[in-house]
Amino acid sequence: MKLRPEIMISSLDLDRLYDLLESIPRNSVPGVTELEKELNRAVVVAPNEIPPTIVTMNSTVQFRVESTNKDFELTLVYPKDVDGDGKTISVLAPVGSALLGLSVGEEIEWPKPGGGSLIVKIMKITYQPERMGEYQL
Repeated sequence: MKLRPEIMISSLDLDRLYDLLESIPRNSVPGVTELEKELNRAVVVAPNEIPPTIVTMNSTVQFRVESTNKDFELTLVYPKDVDGDGKTISVLAPVGSALLGLSVGEEIEWPKPGGGSLIVKIMKITYQPERMGEYQL
């Protein structure tokens, strides 16, 4: 697997994500270990110090899955906030975990459940709560 780019996460997102991980049974969700690894290597900053080009929780992101050459625009959410209209993606989903903390223009290779990997590239962030001064979503 290729090296992963540096990622940045707000201290608020980090605390909430650790709380989420502690609340679910250890092996109940594939990819939890990968998300934990990402959180452990992240640069953590105060919410008001997050650059507007970083994918944070509740950000709406345009991204491409390189292996399929398909583009998506989804909002990265906590599992409880996933809706049925297909416009959200859980941070516990493999692609959701891959998006977290990346900057516009960056890509990451991420393991798929069942083997193999995919490459996700951030094209644009159309909404980021921190950019809007919304720190408590």
